[in-house]
Amino acid sequence: MTAFAILETNVTAYPTVAEAKQAVAAAADSDPRLVVTSEAELASSPLSVGQLVGIWNGFAGVVPFDDLKPVKKFTDRKTAVNRIWRALQRLAPARDKATAAPQAAPVAPKKARTPKEATAPSGSPPARPGTKTAIVLELLRRPEGATLAELMAATGWQPHSVRGFLSGGLGKKMGLTVESLKTAEGARAYRIKTQ
Repeated sequence: MTAFAILETNVTAYPTVAEAKQAVAAAADSDPRLVVTSEAELASSPLSVGQLVGIWNGFAGVVPFDDLKPVKKFTDRKTAVNRIWRALQRLAPARDKATAAPQAAPVAPKKARTPKEATAPSGSPPARPGTKTAIVLELLRRPEGATLAELMAATGWQPHSVRGFLSGGLGKKMGLTVESLKTAEGARAYRIKTQ
């Protein structure tokens, strides 16, 4: 009877349950780890639907599973178990080869994420009139700039929110350079640096 050892998203077929249990016991650092011999055992396993998606995506698209496509989710647990079990049957050694070596399901390589680059548009990007962004931009375009207190009063934001908007919303997302300066009274003020 073919036994399947499931270690995280890797699935390996073994000709006997004892060999599969031995492989699972040797891999103590993976979670989940279990041995299944039937679709019913897979269905009653403690695997979550998310873990089932991970197992499916671990071998979908790789030989001999090159006709299977990765998924974001399954309709339900029963569908996930059924599709995975049917796919795992491709790993099962032939019935007449009782001494076949274990066959592991190939794992698809993880796709590298490409980092998002900041877009710095030319000039000052427009803001919708009447929005808090437009109000802040108007205050920061003044020659004297705007103090933290003025920006807080105009927007109703907390100090950390104003500072975060200045660096993230204006600096990173809109590509504007916000400079910090001291007023004649000694208070900190901010303004958009002119190019």
